[in-house]
Parts: sequence; C-alpha cells; structure tokens
Amino acid sequence: MFAYNNTMKLIQLSTSLLLIFFTQFITAQNLEGFDEMCGEYISGTVTLAMPQQVLRDTSGVILDTREITEYNTSHIKGARFVGYDYFKLKKLKDIDKNTPIYVYCSIGYRSEQIGEKLQSAGYTKVYNMYGGIFNWVNTGYTVVNKKNQPTTLVHGYNQDWGKWLNKNKCKPIID
Repeated sequence: MFAYNNTMKLIQLSTSLLLIFFTQFITAQNLEGFDEMCGEYISGTVTLAMPQQVLRDTSGVILDTREITEYNTSHIKGARFVGYDYFKLKKLKDIDKNTPIYVYCSIGYRSEQIGEKLQSAGYTKVYNMYGGIFNWVNTGYTVVNKKNQPTTLVHGYNQDWGKWLNKNKCKPIID
C-alpha cells in the first residue's frame, strides 16, 4: 500500500510539472522573457496555480485584485472584483476560510500581496494565478467585459506592462 501511495503521488507530481512546463513553453514561445519577468515580481509566498487549475476547480472562488477600470475592461468569467488599492477583508466574510481562493491581477504581483493578506486572515487554500490575466489570455482562455460578454480587450495597466500581452490573442488597451 505504501508503494502504491508513493507511486500515485509521483504520478500526480509528474503530471503537474508537465502541465506547468507545457503552459510555460506556450507562453515563452509567444512572449520571450515573460517567465523571467514574472520571476522578478512574484516571490512565491502564495502557492502558484496555473490557469488550467483555476479553470478546472469549480469549487473555488476567483478574486480579481486589479483596479475597477481594469476589471470593467475584461476579467475572468465569474471573478469577483476586490481591487488592490482599497482591498478590504470584510468584503469576503461570506467566503468560508477553507474554500479554495484564486487571486489574480495583471501578472501576479498585486494578487500575491492580496493573497498574503488572505493567508494572514486565516484563509487556508489561497492560490496566486501564475502570470495573472496576461497569462490567462496568452494561453488562449477567454475573458468577459462588464456586461459579462466575451471580449478580446484586455487592460494593459500601462505601456510597460501591456507589452506582455500577446496581440495575436487579445487587444491591449491603456487608459
């Protein structure tokens, strides 16, 4: 039984690593340097989740930690706006502390900071979506606008950050 459990854990780990490698390979093919840039800004204090994991977990809650203009331009369908500059934990008291929570922003920096706040508040299953909404759309997943309709528009935050959006997959906009 011990050998079986270890074998299953090894298979799960191998599958997860292959999925991460495949996603990073696709991203790297489209935008060379994206992973390196993410590595400079994401410290790993919150467990990372790939877009595929977020999409598969129907029991989780998705929180958008960007600002309202970014969220209104486009967001992941079903994502709940919580913002960054004016984030308040009390807005989340309806979420059980054992519910999986996936946080995202543009690339993962702001969401990691919000994730740390959630962890400090006792939330036990907090995940930072690797590469944020940029990685989500660059991987080919859809986003919706404030009317909940699919859109190709994605807020690029500013000129320096918008360059990490694959223009073949979306239309970056900057205010």
